Amino acid sequence: MTINNVTMVRIYLTEGEHQFQRLMELLHDEEKVRGVTTFRGIAGFGQSGEMHSSTLLDMSLNLPLVLEFFDEPEKVAKVLEHLNTLVKPGQIVSWPAVVNSGE
Repeated sequence: MTINNVTMVRIYLTEGEHQFQRLMELLHDEEKVRGVTTFRGIAGFGQSGEMHSSTLLDMSLNLPLVLEFFDEPEKVAKVLEHLNTLVKPGQIVSWPAVVNSGE
């Protein structure tokens, strides 16, 4: 098995920010990263300290979203330049990782 170096990226959003669809289009159609997974949280808060959670009484969906992807470090660096113009500071985290290539 061969391993390859990649960079993982995690973007923290809330549904109420209405950025999700634009970011998915960017990552899929324009940047063509290797793959994206989105997670919907049941509760969370960020810099504002405002709690976002799902309750039976809460009819509006403003839940936390986490968008995650990985690709080659050089490609991710290019994508991050673009993402940094669209996403508020402090909402993107990245780190080096390895992926098995199956060869």
